[in-house]
Amino acid sequence: MTTFADLGLSPTILKALEKTTLKTPTPIQAQAIPHIMQGRDLMGLAQTGTGKTAAFGLPLLHRLLDLGHPPGPKNVRALILAPTRELIGQIKDNFEVFTKGTAVKVTMVVGGASLFKQAQALSKGTDILVATPGRLIDLLERGDVSLEKCAYLVLDEADHMLDMGFIHSLRKIAKHIPLKRQTLLFSATMPKDISEIADTYLRDPIKVQVAPPGKPIERIVQGVHYIPNGDKARLLEEYMKKHPGEQALVFGRTKHGSEKLMKLLATWGFKVGSIHGNKSQNQRDRTLTEFRSGQLDVLVATDVAARGIDIPTVRHVYNFDMPNVPENYVHRIGRTARAGAEGTAVAFCAPAEMGELQAIEKLLKKPIPVLGGAPWSADMVAAAPKPGQNRGQRPGGRGGQKTGSSAPAKPQGQRPGGQKPRSGGAPKPQGGSFAPRRADGAAGAKRRPG
Repeated sequence: MTTFADLGLSPTILKALEKTTLKTPTPIQAQAIPHIMQGRDLMGLAQTGTGKTAAFGLPLLHRLLDLGHPPGPKNVRALILAPTRELIGQIKDNFEVFTKGTAVKVTMVVGGASLFKQAQALSKGTDILVATPGRLIDLLERGDVSLEKCAYLVLDEADHMLDMGFIHSLRKIAKHIPLKRQTLLFSATMPKDISEIADTYLRDPIKVQVAPPGKPIERIVQGVHYIPNGDKARLLEEYMKKHPGEQALVFGRTKHGSEKLMKLLATWGFKVGSIHGNKSQNQRDRTLTEFRSGQLDVLVATDVAARGIDIPTVRHVYNFDMPNVPENYVHRIGRTARAGAEGTAVAFCAPAEMGELQAIEKLLKKPIPVLGGAPWSADMVAAAPKPGQNRGQRPGGRGGQKTGSSAPAKPQGQRPGGQKPRSGGAPKPQGGSFAPRRADGAAGAKRRPG
């Protein structure tokens, strides 16, 4: 059996690991760590909940420990980018465990927090900066941080980071990073069009894949229930009453709809909270803390919580609204069955969502077992309400009838968090030092000032 000591990690890191629950490397860790320690660019693909943060964090820390001197003012030695504030916080928490007893400094910058305080924290420089793209751009434009000496770039949830929602921000950031760097990409899924873009950013990369892309953890018991949109809330109530005291994560498609569903579940007596893009960072942090501590049994969220959030006590995931990006289904249900536990994932499919379900099953390369109802006919799908219709529908009734409770609005074709739907493949990178790396090391466009 491989141990962390067998991987060549420094005694300082091994000592820190003794105080954690990490006893033996997971497959992604065992395969990725040696290559990263050798300085290779790497793309790591592994199922959710398999330890990807330690897979890039431990060897990165090992390499930084050898430097022996602090970074200069405003300088960053290693940059880790992730798509959500929650994931950034989780990565920072993990790194603080790994760096305990060392001089390595880890700094986090995210939107929704004080820009002035973040600039102060960066004024003396940092070894590892964990950031969301938007806030990092703010700091770069103000001249509060420099990436000129950044030798390591890590994209966590790389498929999402290279998607249309972030690609333009990444181009801006990469103009500030030297071409001579080590680049690491990690994700649970990597669609072909995104993979092609990722390949242009990596130099002679090693690809480590410990499970087929898009394959959910085998411990998750999946199922789909065909049900009219107006009946979903009552069905959700029935499911959750079958496992009192066990934590459940419920995914909605929109911020507005998720908040309405949360309030409805609260009136029915559930200890429930919500996180989505309309909540402040303090509100989101507080709700996640309450969920982690067991004060809440149910968390309703948009896809802001679908990537990277590690709460081992989640036993059930409900796709109240089907995701219209099929890879997000894998990320959503990966919030359960973590750290060796078991879990269930139930999807509620209304007539208008048959296309989303079929795309998910195509990704999984197998049908999801049917728990109730029957696949909607082509006529039912054609007659399903179009986006923006039935906004006044109430989810508390049966048989699709309106009742006195507020309904979560469920516009089709809109991405989680109110983003515009993705159309076609992600754009190819253009210009800047995030353009395809050339073997001769030639630089891309001129460096952006500031």
